[in-house]
Amino acid sequence: MIYSNACAYAIRAISRLAMLRPDGYVLLDELCNDTDLPRHFVAKILQDLVRKGLLASAKGRGGGFALSRSAEHITLYDIVAAVDGVDQLDHCVVGMDPCNDKQPCPEHDQWKSLRTHLREYLQETTLAKMSATLQRKLDLLGKSLPTPNSKSKAAQ
Repeated sequence: MIYSNACAYAIRAISRLAMLRPDGYVLLDELCNDTDLPRHFVAKILQDLVRKGLLASAKGRGGGFALSRSAEHITLYDIVAAVDGVDQLDHCVVGMDPCNDKQPCPEHDQWKSLRTHLREYLQETTLAKMSATLQRKLDLLGKSLPTPNSKSKAAQ
């Protein structure tokens, strides 16, 4: 895994949110129902993403969490940057300091290429793409997402 458990939960929760109600609010309980997402941990992660501008939250009837912008404009890079940071993509893979083209570590050339591809993948993969891929997987498995029962305010 290239990111923390918190980041993996964030990616899964936001992807699910984008699939359940891409233009409105979803209650935390509806987001976590029928998953192994730990409710209290996910709540903390989502609140942090609200503070960092990726999500919006609203209290009261019709509230919950919503995407702060369309799924086409939120990337995996945005999520990883908000939860874990992306500095690890710039550091030496074996921890040598300095490690650069003039003073390379034994893995420098391979890691330099890999991190470029990894950064491109994270920047090009949007929530919209992930949601479509997840939906195809669910279709293949003969499963469907539960329909949220709560009323929802429109996301801004």
